[in-house]
Amino acid sequence: MDLTDEQWVVLEPLIPEPPRRADGRGRPWRPAREVLNGILWVLRTGAPWKDMPDRYPPYQTCHRRFQQWDGEGVMDRILVALAEDLRERGDLDLSECFIDGTFVVAKKGALGWERPSGAKVRRSWQWQTALVFLSPYASRVLAPTK
Repeated sequence: MDLTDEQWVVLEPLIPEPPRRADGRGRPWRPAREVLNGILWVLRTGAPWKDMPDRYPPYQTCHRRFQQWDGEGVMDRILVALAEDLRERGDLDLSECFIDGTFVVAKKGALGWERPSGAKVRRSWQWQTALVFLSPYASRVLAPTK
């Protein structure tokens, strides 16, 4: 499931133009939409970068651009824009939300899953839930619902 044309209209202005070399050499940059689709595929599936399907640009390109955009704050702006677009369309229903802060660790070589010991858990679910509501992204989306 790649970005629709409607979603791309919202996101395209948020993605900076790639820098050009002064001497004009080098390979042309892959289109930002193709790269973003590859990045979103990895984020949606949770698969390793190297398992990205061939319909997307090389995983190295997508990973490099993800790191670049994340460092420049582009990914943050994309997340906020998509959340605001969903809210404006009425497709974001905040009347009922579930946040799951639990996780399960797979032991290397083990056949099953197990919960981590209390010593390995970094934060309680209450703290992780509070962090979601204290995040600047959540406050922007939740502000109109007050």
